[in-house]
Amino acid sequence: MKRILTYGTFDLLHYGHINLLKRAKELGDYLIVGLSTDEFNLLKGKKSYFSYEERKRLLEAIRYVDLVIPEKCWEQKEKDVKELRVDKFVIGDDWKGEFDFLNQICEVEYLSRTAEISTTKIKEELAVK
Repeated sequence: MKRILTYGTFDLLHYGHINLLKRAKELGDYLIVGLSTDEFNLLKGKKSYFSYEERKRLLEAIRYVDLVIPEKCWEQKEKDVKELRVDKFVIGDDWKGEFDFLNQICEVEYLSRTAEISTTKIKEELAVK
């Protein structure tokens, strides 16, 4: 069984998120999503509309997602890869090069984003109206 791992905030879930999760799942058999906690988001300077628990429930309802784990800090990725026996780490290409250090313990792939949509874009457009 090939295990895939990705991370994100997944706030204001949209079709760009679904595209990423679908493509990630197609790369293996078991998709694990590290979901940023509310506390970690604050450290990153982000505030989610939905709480961690609400975002977790949404992700768990998506057929491509097999397991959701909390992402509490930047440093946990290497530990998660090892403990969860991950074969491939995937993340959006806006992070290109940032996680190459994981190549020592698993494959790393940067997936292209769905260009026309993002949570930031949704928030900005809603703020204008």
